[in-house]
Amino acid sequence: MLCATSRLLAAREASALPAHPRGRAPAPRSRRRELHFPGHPELPPGDFLVGRFTKPSVPTGRRVILRKGRMPPAAGGGLAGSELRPRRGRCGSQAARAAGRDVATEAATARSPKRPALPSSRRFEAAGRWALLALVTLTSFASRFHRLDQPPHICWDETHFGKMGSYYINRTFFFDVHPPLGKMLIGLAGYLSGYDGTFLFQKPGDNYEHHSYMGMRGFCAFLGSMLIPLAYLTVLELSRSLSAALLTAALLTFDTGCLTLSQYILLDPILMFFIMAAMLSMVKYNSCANRPFSAPWWFWLSLTGVNLAGALGVKFVGLFIILQVGWNTLSDLWHLFGDLSLSMVTLGKHLTARILCLIVLPLALYIATYAVHFMVLNKSGPGDGFFSSAFQARLSGNNLHNASIPEHLAYGSVITVKNLRMAIGYLHSHRHFYPEGVGARQQQVTTYLHKDYNNLWIIKKHNSNSDPLDPSLPVEFVRHGDIIRLEHKETSRNLHSHYHEAPLTRKHYQVTGYGINGSGDSNDFWRIEVINRKFGNRIKVLRSRIRLIHLITGCVLGSSGKVLPKWGWEQMEVTCTPYLKETLSSIWNVEDHINPKLPNISLEVLQPSFPEIMLESHMVMIRGNNGLKPKDNEFTSKPWHWPINFQGLRFSGANDTDFRVYLLGNPVVWWLNLLSIALYVLSASVFAVAVQRGAHLPVEVEGLSQVLLRGGGQLLFGWMMHYFPFFLMGRVLYFHHYFPAMLFSSMLTGLLWDTLLRLCAWSLASYPLARCVHVLGILSLLLGTAYRSPGPGPPKSDGRAQVAGIVGLLRPLRGLQPETRTFVGTASCGASPRTLQPWRKQPEEPVDLHCLPARNPLGSTVALLLTEAPPLALLSHKQLPSQPRPP
Repeated sequence: MLCATSRLLAAREASALPAHPRGRAPAPRSRRRELHFPGHPELPPGDFLVGRFTKPSVPTGRRVILRKGRMPPAAGGGLAGSELRPRRGRCGSQAARAAGRDVATEAATARSPKRPALPSSRRFEAAGRWALLALVTLTSFASRFHRLDQPPHICWDETHFGKMGSYYINRTFFFDVHPPLGKMLIGLAGYLSGYDGTFLFQKPGDNYEHHSYMGMRGFCAFLGSMLIPLAYLTVLELSRSLSAALLTAALLTFDTGCLTLSQYILLDPILMFFIMAAMLSMVKYNSCANRPFSAPWWFWLSLTGVNLAGALGVKFVGLFIILQVGWNTLSDLWHLFGDLSLSMVTLGKHLTARILCLIVLPLALYIATYAVHFMVLNKSGPGDGFFSSAFQARLSGNNLHNASIPEHLAYGSVITVKNLRMAIGYLHSHRHFYPEGVGARQQQVTTYLHKDYNNLWIIKKHNSNSDPLDPSLPVEFVRHGDIIRLEHKETSRNLHSHYHEAPLTRKHYQVTGYGINGSGDSNDFWRIEVINRKFGNRIKVLRSRIRLIHLITGCVLGSSGKVLPKWGWEQMEVTCTPYLKETLSSIWNVEDHINPKLPNISLEVLQPSFPEIMLESHMVMIRGNNGLKPKDNEFTSKPWHWPINFQGLRFSGANDTDFRVYLLGNPVVWWLNLLSIALYVLSASVFAVAVQRGAHLPVEVEGLSQVLLRGGGQLLFGWMMHYFPFFLMGRVLYFHHYFPAMLFSSMLTGLLWDTLLRLCAWSLASYPLARCVHVLGILSLLLGTAYRSPGPGPPKSDGRAQVAGIVGLLRPLRGLQPETRTFVGTASCGASPRTLQPWRKQPEEPVDLHCLPARNPLGSTVALLLTEAPPLALLSHKQLPSQPRPP
């Protein structure tokens, strides 16, 4: 609604003529005269309300009110600019629309001309703007870099992101739930500042000692300091007001939450930097819409795409700013599509430019980030177990790297079986039994994340005890649908299941190791199935995704992901689930494969391609995000806690250190932002309804309303996009997730209060106190008639009641100026002069009084407009005697 209203305001600025009151005859001291074009009928009499608060119509004729000694303006929404030229369509060109936006300003300048600004004054103004920007930037950097080295120990998530920076320096592969760009930049900052990547980053509270950590903290503080200049420039571009931009900068400078979040080795300042840079770039290229395909237009459009790639490359929540820019782009293209002055070739150029700069360029940069990530991290590390065996084969130092193993699975092979669910590990067993009272007292079967000899199993036929490795026997390959036994190599017990309940997961069956030297019972039989394969197909190492279905109970071998107690060595529980739905926890693949009777092949042939690596890494990251759980001594929160600053985060102090850090926003700033959001929704709704109902606001008010609806609408939409999606997330949430939305709410606060204060200042400068009450009465009357469609003739009783209510509101002010005054003019289309209660002294010249046109929502309400911004007196139709209309 706000976007549509702002478009409507711009269209009306370009086409509507402000109406001027017209007298019956020129007065001797009149300062204006009327020029009527021959051949065009005259308009009905109008007044202040007609020109300011009514929907402009397109009459058959036009008239122009001229000041003595002046000609009408040559450009704008007047007769020469709109009526005398044929229109090519419903919308003009962008240049014409841009020119139309300055119609009212040019008319006001023509009425009260000022001396043009000298070049020296322009240079002084530009120097002042640069000085303010420098002051804002200096204040921001001074506040963020103050005591940056304190505390000299690990704070909160520095234990993760600092450690990941060390991994990049050491080129060790790791896994994280976020995209790699932010961590790569942290590692690069540490490397350039002399950090050698040897600090362990084990837990919060550990002292950095002699290790160089200031480079990584300084990099995050630098980007956190840039948030305030970026917000300053964004609000300045949206509002064209230095006071609004300065208020926004002050709110963010003195917010303790933004300051704290910017001083440590975290991803949040990097993410917020790219979000704010993308927002500023989008606003800048919107301002170049009247100069499409110019150098600045291409620069800001391309820079927007670069910043979008940066935001998404740091965290997946960067998708929110991508959605906001995408909505702005679609709205812009839709507006251009309605401009009939543009050819289809030009529209195609606009569409192609946006596809290249906002889709192709960000996608290419995002993919390039992952290419660098996989190229740098080429050594085996703690992240190997989260990925598939084929992925691990590309990592130097992994036992699968440059290995040669048989390609197809055969009976008698020694194998390891790995679960495809993230962080589950390998099928494992050891000589320890389940304790008393936990199912059958048989050998434990678990999953284990690390390489171990207890992960080895021998695959055998279910109905034969002969040694498959006997050279005299032929090789038999395992095929999809075969019945097999899995014998644990170290203990010679078979993989077994029965109807006993699993240790931790109810309604699942227990899985154990049973038998002696491979001899057991029918509960040791499993049917092997390959996902999406036909019966009889061979099973490939690393590539085939298999399920093991128990032949007696019909359950599926899987892992619940639950950690066993100390009697289970805190390994993962393995169960046999009766639910046959295909889930990652019940899907396995063969990793290691040893069989001397089969030829070996190099695993380089089985290594995945780059698109497969990209897809797998994103699937693992998404599953990791959904599976995040809170850490010890952490305070999680809910989204509704965040705007009210309900609860913060403890960054430091869990280990009774001397220096304690707690993340919490400035209550004054945060509660003011919350109040401003509610106030903006109310004020923007009033302006939107008034414009939609046809109220033509004064020039100054109309400009402020455009700032409020257009600029404020973009900021409110940004706040909503970065806040409300968290209500739909199932993962664990923390207080720091709200800070991107907090940036938008602070910018909205600066823009809103500046606009409202300017509106109040204009009202007080234009009207005394009594006139302000009149204006409030008119606004309430407009809203009261918003849902009424008055017909021709005098207003009905409800209209008279509304007018009487407003007049009654002003009765206490009558005693201020008790004199009377005679007004000369026309009322009810030809009424005689009336004696009315005045609001100030008798003017030197007569004042014209006109009735409103019948199509005005106010009906036949009469308004008196005095020269030099006088107050209004509202009367009903029956308060003036009617006279017969002329024939």
